[in-house]
Amino acid sequence: MNGMNWRVGLTMAALLAVGGCVERKMTITSEPPGAIVRVSNVEVGRTPLTIPFTWYGDYEITLEREGGYEAMRTHADINMPAYEYPPIDLMSELAPWTYTDHRYLHFRLRKAEEVSDQELIERAQRYRTYTSRPAK
Repeated sequence: MNGMNWRVGLTMAALLAVGGCVERKMTITSEPPGAIVRVSNVEVGRTPLTIPFTWYGDYEITLEREGGYEAMRTHADINMPAYEYPPIDLMSELAPWTYTDHRYLHFRLRKAEEVSDQELIERAQRYRTYTSRPAK
């Protein structure tokens, strides 16, 4: 009977261990709120928002807001927490509880500077000169 109790206990422990997982999400906010957000060139909504993420690493983030704000294109490097490195990651996946990795990213958008028509013409002429140079 002791052998049977040991097997039942081991089976119960294994079943409890199967329920664990890691939940990854990032919250993106901006000043002012309401900016359109693209993560790795995929539109995900307007700030503030919380979205799930799958992998760790570099994410390209673009924010655009109407009302006279400059578009922002930046990167966020989401580093892996210690419990995600092998072989510890196996234990975090098998734990009977859920790990939550919640990252917070906040961006401050700048007001776009107003440029006169004359300045735009001068910029266009400089750009034309720059792009018409022969390649070396």
